[in-house]
Amino acid sequence: MLTPVETADFAIDALTHKATTPWRRDLLLAMAAGAFIGIGFVFYLVTQQGADAMPVGMAKFVGGVAFSTGLALVVITGADLFTSTTMTLTSRAAGRITWGRLLRHWGLVYGGNLVGALTLAVLLFWGGTYENGTFGAVALTTAHHKVSHTFVQALVLGLLCNFLVCIAVWASYAGRTVVDKVAAITLPIAMFVAAGFEHSVANMFLLPYAMMLKTLVPAEFWAAAGIAAADLDHLTWARVVVGNLLPVTIGNIIGGGVMVGLHQAWAQGRIGRR
Repeated sequence: MLTPVETADFAIDALTHKATTPWRRDLLLAMAAGAFIGIGFVFYLVTQQGADAMPVGMAKFVGGVAFSTGLALVVITGADLFTSTTMTLTSRAAGRITWGRLLRHWGLVYGGNLVGALTLAVLLFWGGTYENGTFGAVALTTAHHKVSHTFVQALVLGLLCNFLVCIAVWASYAGRTVVDKVAAITLPIAMFVAAGFEHSVANMFLLPYAMMLKTLVPAEFWAAAGIAAADLDHLTWARVVVGNLLPVTIGNIIGGGVMVGLHQAWAQGRIGRR
């Protein structure tokens, strides 16, 4: 593996490369990342069907390991994920990019992630995956819980989530093989999912998908799911955007960009201490 100092150098080089990629390529890579994280969430939802029969912690752990598939695909394919690209703050701190380039890159990646996540949500809905009731019920109840946090709770849960996501990605930079990288990623990602922390890009997939279910499914779905639309009173577009995505995104930036990216780069003497 790379040493910690070598890892910091590699990370700053890799993040600078992402921030200076031509916009068309960056947008395509961001769209792919949004879809990959959504696929990881689909895998999580599948594992939670019937999970009531398992100890809660074990059920969440299994779901977390399943979800880590999404980030593994992002890292292996070089896709561009907003939560990990918050660490381009290190490139700005090292003087490798301007604030304008940083904000342009963040906006492009965030928008591309949203397009990829929404595309997967629409395809999943059209595919009728919810029709057995159980899958749709898990998606709805999970989404309803996510939009029931206060603003501060959502922000802190976003911070904690991206601290783990970015330390997983940073650790993966030290690996030299695919196995190294997947091994570095899996447990931190499983931990954040199992603990119920909040990931903005994952929520870009789940929350719109849940809103589609709440408003567009036929009446017979509710009987099969064992829940009622009236039970999901917190699941509204206002709560999706203002109550979840906004604070979670802010928390993700702090947890990943500041608490991992800047902290690791500074601690290894790559910015501000030469």
